[in-house]
Order: sequence, then C-alpha cells, then structure tokens
Amino acid sequence: MADQFEEKNSVANVELREIASDKDFESSSLDQPQSHANGSSFLAYVNVVCVIAGTGTLGLPSALELGGWIGLIILFLAWTMSIYTGCILIKCLYVYPGRRLESYKEIATEAFGRVGGWIIFFFNAWILLGAPVLYVLLAGQNIHSLLINTSAALTEVQWKIIVACILVIPFVVVKNMKEVAFMSAFGALATVICVFIVLIVSLQDKPNYLNVEHDIVIWNQFPIALSTISFSFGGNVVYTHVEASMAKPRQWKWVVAAGLSTCAFLYYLTAVPGYYVYGVETLSPIYENLPAGAGKITATIVITIHVILAAPILITSFALDMEYMLGITVERRGKVMEFVMRAVNRLIILAIVTVIACVVPFFGDIMSLVGSFSNCMCTFAFPVLCYLKLTGIRNKKIPELAWCCLCILLGVVGLIFGTIDSVKALVADFRG
Repeated sequence: MADQFEEKNSVANVELREIASDKDFESSSLDQPQSHANGSSFLAYVNVVCVIAGTGTLGLPSALELGGWIGLIILFLAWTMSIYTGCILIKCLYVYPGRRLESYKEIATEAFGRVGGWIIFFFNAWILLGAPVLYVLLAGQNIHSLLINTSAALTEVQWKIIVACILVIPFVVVKNMKEVAFMSAFGALATVICVFIVLIVSLQDKPNYLNVEHDIVIWNQFPIALSTISFSFGGNVVYTHVEASMAKPRQWKWVVAAGLSTCAFLYYLTAVPGYYVYGVETLSPIYENLPAGAGKITATIVITIHVILAAPILITSFALDMEYMLGITVERRGKVMEFVMRAVNRLIILAIVTVIACVVPFFGDIMSLVGSFSNCMCTFAFPVLCYLKLTGIRNKKIPELAWCCLCILLGVVGLIFGTIDSVKALVADFRG
C-alpha cells in the first residue's frame, strides 16, 4: 500500500509540475518581466528566419542529389519536428513555477545533471561555432570568386580574415539578441532575393539540361542527405536567447511556427527546381550551377551579405552562454570591466572561428558534418529527452510519445551515419 501511495503521489507531482509549467509559460510575460527584453515578436520571427534559412536554401538541392526525391518527405518531417521541438524546448525553460531557466545548457543540467549539461553545451558549441565557420568560409570564397580578375583580387584566406574583421564591430558592440535583430531583417531579405534568383535562373537554364538523371532514393547516400536537411532547421541552439529578447514570450509558439514555415517554403522553392533542372549534376551551394551572368553574380552577392549578417547572431548566442557561465555581468563586474571582459571573450571566439575557416575550405562537407554531428541531436533528440525527463512520461498520450520516439530516432540516425559519411567525405577532400 505504501509503495502504491508513493507511486501515485509521484505521478501526481509530475502532472502538477507540467500543469504549473504550462501555466507559467503562458503567463511568463506577466510574472517574469526581468527575464526578458522588450523586443517585438516580429523581430524574433526575423531572427529565426535569418539564422535558419540562408545556408539551407543553398545546400538542399544538393541534399536531394545525394538522397533522391525522398528527401522532400524528410524535409517535411524535419519541418514539423523542428516546430515541435522548438516549442517544447522553450516550455522546458518554465518547468519550475516562478523561475525561468536561462539556456539550453541549464535545461539539460536540470534534466540530467552537470554531466548532461556539459554534453549539451559541447554539441551546442559545435553548432554555434561551426555554423559561423561555414559563414566566414562561404563569404570569403564568394568575395574571392567575384574579384579574382580585378585589381582588388586577394587570396581566399585574406578575404576570410577581412570578413572576420567586418564581423568584429557588430559582434563586440552588440550585447544581446534584440540588438542584432536589425541585421536579421536585412539577412532574411537577402535570403528571399537569392531564392527567387535561383528559382528563375535555374528554370531558364532547363533547356541546357534536358537529359539529366534523377533518383527516387539513394540509400547509401541517404544519411548525409539527412544531415544537410537537419542543418537546415538547426535553430534550437539560439531559441532560448531569441525568446528572452521578446516582450511577449507567450507568443513564442507562433513565432517559431511562422519562422520555420517560412524557411520550409523557401527551401522547397530552391530544392525542387534546383534538383529538377540539374539532377545528378547539382552542386552545393546551388548558385554554382547557375550560368555565368548577372543572375549568378547577384545571387553570390546577396547570399554573401546574408551570411555576414547571420554570423553575428549565432556567435552572439554562444558568447552569451559563455558570459553567463563566466559571470560577465554589469552587476558583478561593473560597467567598464564588464565591457572589457565581454570584448576580450568575443575577440577570442571570433579568432578561433576565423582560424578554422582558413584551414578547412570545403563548404558542402563542413555543412554536412555540422548538421550530422550536432544539429541532428540538438534539433530533434535532445529537446525531446529533456522535455520527457523534466515533465514526465506517464502523463503523455501514446501519439505524442510515438512522435517523440520518431524525433529521437531521426536525430540518432543522422548523428551516427551522417557523421561517418561526412568525415569520409572531408578526408577525401583533403587527400584530393
């Protein structure tokens, strides 16, 4: 009888904690104004689109070339799963009534202890540093290719260093996610322009590719295709900071749903025509397939603008995590010392990103590696595991638990098989 009573009491406590979590989440803007800035929901939406959409639009046609048309179904699954995990991740911030957790790492620490927190931080850091590496790499290569036959021609490495120097100003001066929202707006606009250029120019180029081959599914390349698709929805690592910038956090579920739906729409606009036109000859980034001319030059320029504007958002999110752990705040350090320590911390982070970008020059395979090793887990598996651990399993309905298992499965498959294929591809690149 005592055991039965304790079991029932335990289940009741879990249910009450989840109810409290839901209630606290819905009323968070009233109960915890100190945890949030006063940014608008629209700016948060723009942040989500800017962080997620850019490189995904470039790599998804190639993902279809790797995995076949079945990639469109995986793209749909990844879209719906990322909305779900984006919502439950933020829900985990409010698992304790009257208190908001601060970061993805803190959620994991509450769920799985200090070891779990550091594991999540390691995967987060891989994304938050890996994606900016990808952006600096791509921007440097693009500028180099645009100016290679002009008087302003420099080496790729020199242009990557120049791009990093451009990033110093917004990265060091801007303090939080709300203050980088203006850059997100321009970055999101640049992505939309690039998508429509690729759509129009690729369809115009179809007469030159009448006999290209397409595949329904390519099983041996499927995991690495899954990795690229996962990378295209990898915004979970910045969601806690974006949500903290909102004056009305109760609107988060609409923000993340609208942002990811916009990204999915843009992805289909490039993935379908890109693979349809170029088939097995599809390249990553997709604008490399476009014929020489104004369209290709414009697409290269606008996507370069996008990655330069998006990189500070991701690095800022990582820097905020580091500053929280190091106690770099005005309250603890004073206004002047806080700025000095914050500037030094961010300069070190940017230097590390730049060095890696200069050493590893392979865009497509870097994108796949970051997507498979970190994004698959941080986007699909870890939010579900933390959510179930913090709010309980017995109070969930069977369909939701089945959906959770599918999310975890997708993350684990991408992690294991995608990472193996990505590493093999990088090794082949360096040997070549």
